[in-house]
Amino acid sequence: MARDMSDKEILKMELEQLQKEVKNERMPISTTAKELADWVEAHVGEDPLVKGVPEDKNPYKEKGGCVIT
Repeated sequence: MARDMSDKEILKMELEQLQKEVKNERMPISTTAKELADWVEAHVGEDPLVKGVPEDKNPYKEKGGCVIT
């Protein structure tokens, strides 16, 4: 995409992105890390990577066995 754009267009795109980023509210990592850790601990029971997926609900489970002839 950037190969098809002029330098002026690229700089304009970067400026627009920076303007969007400046509007984001910034919070200290000490606050957000605590909130993230609390959320993860509260939802650990629902996490399929921790709990696993039941065999009957696993969309990737092979429906038949492997047959070599």
